[in-house]
Amino acid sequence: MLGKIFPELNKERKKDIGSAVRLKEMVAVLRKYDVVRGMTPEKLRHILEDLGPTFVKLGQVMSMRPDFLPQEYCDELMKLQNGAKPLPFSTILEVIEQEYSRRWNKVFASIDEEVLGSASIAQVHRAVLTTGERVVVKVQRPGIYKIMARDMVLLRRAARLVRVVSHSQDVIDFDMVLEEMWGIAKQEMDFLIEADHIEEFRHLNQDEAFVTCPNVYRNLTTQHILVMEYVDGVRIDDFDGLRARGVDITLLGRRLGENYVKQIIEDGYFHADPHPGNIWVRGGRIVWLDLGMMGRLSNRDRTAIRKAVIALANHDTFEMKTAVLALGVPRGHINHTALYQDIDALMAQYSTLDFRDLKMGVLTRQIMNILRVHHIACPQGLSMFARGILTIEGVMRLVCPKVSFVEIFAKSLQLNFKKNFDWRDELSKAKRESYLLMRKSMALPEQISDILKMTMSGQTKVNLDLTGSEEPLRHVDKMVNRVIVAVLCAALLLGSSTICTTNMTPKIMEIPLLGFVGYLIAFVLSIRLIWDIHKGR
Repeated sequence: MLGKIFPELNKERKKDIGSAVRLKEMVAVLRKYDVVRGMTPEKLRHILEDLGPTFVKLGQVMSMRPDFLPQEYCDELMKLQNGAKPLPFSTILEVIEQEYSRRWNKVFASIDEEVLGSASIAQVHRAVLTTGERVVVKVQRPGIYKIMARDMVLLRRAARLVRVVSHSQDVIDFDMVLEEMWGIAKQEMDFLIEADHIEEFRHLNQDEAFVTCPNVYRNLTTQHILVMEYVDGVRIDDFDGLRARGVDITLLGRRLGENYVKQIIEDGYFHADPHPGNIWVRGGRIVWLDLGMMGRLSNRDRTAIRKAVIALANHDTFEMKTAVLALGVPRGHINHTALYQDIDALMAQYSTLDFRDLKMGVLTRQIMNILRVHHIACPQGLSMFARGILTIEGVMRLVCPKVSFVEIFAKSLQLNFKKNFDWRDELSKAKRESYLLMRKSMALPEQISDILKMTMSGQTKVNLDLTGSEEPLRHVDKMVNRVIVAVLCAALLLGSSTICTTNMTPKIMEIPLLGFVGYLIAFVLSIRLIWDIHKGR
């Protein structure tokens, strides 16, 4: 029994020692950047980069949450590209041989020692299979899961002690962001999930003539190694390379926008990190790379997004309010008048703006800010959608500034409506709704009769929600509290004075102890009451 207990205790002790060492490293980084003198967006980005992969991933997730951080911080954290110092080539070979349980040259004819790409979770090398196919091998850094899991323990402990955004705890808290980050990180550390992402993306885009993604070698892919076909192309922002290959850059940009809108509107499954390094061009076709981070939108989310864009185009504030409410989950009472006013103010910003100049990413961030202000929780899919839209708009402004992404988006909504419109279904729906309306109309006289009977017998109850009444009620509540405190003070003073006329013992300075305590409590309550009145509370 003791033999079982002591090893477990030693494990826990080693964990605590490891956590203490890691905590010391974190403190050293914070001291290096002198955080006590204040924080800036750029300083926060450098701190997260120095703290390692867990914090880089946390920064990437926080960049998708303008409901958690100010806009300038989100913009700066979007620059985190997850770069890392490459591992020695010998370590890469060790991981490969450990995963395959055989010598690496039994699987690959050759592996290029030069690193093709290095990130905090994995690094990529060119290789050639023994069968002659050119591939890329994505190898996970050994021990990365343990490192990130240890950091997560420390972050969770910190989250219990500190609430980073105290004024919005009921909508979003640090625990929620941590769990979102850890969920994304665990998916990216399991290359079998990334392989599933690639195959699902390929299936959804199989009919797209100008879009593709790398083939996955499933028989060689494990949880820690991903083998894909080598993409011999150029990055979408390599203009000289594109022109040398005779690519029409404007047409390419339009196809990029159309495909990304298709991913959002039709598929509800989209690339959540579409920066130029993840978009290559081969033979005139767009090749999407690094599909580890993918976003999903439910039918409800996509319908709400459609409504929001159409409402903006028609300057319909009421319809936009309906769309905003459909995008989130209320976490308390909603002041509908204030929400309508905020949305109306947002719509007014775009009243004179040419629809072609609209930036969908900025609009999405503004909508998410309205959700935060009105205590409406933002789903993860919407935050990833905001990041993706903001990034793809930046890519399109760089590649093809003459092409309007929002125009493509609006056009796609119209085409989607036409494609999904079936007059037979609409006629059947109209008949069904007419029948339901007729049945409800027939029940109206009976319902009215029941209401009258209940009213005559005194059983009718009316619930009133007086919009805007919260503030006056708070003032009344404060006044009642002050009156109660004042009455208590008066009662204590009268009661203590009565006690002082007696010979009650024990006494302090010839004053009965009970009376003395009563005077003291009355004095403290009086000071508190005066202080609250002075501060206007």
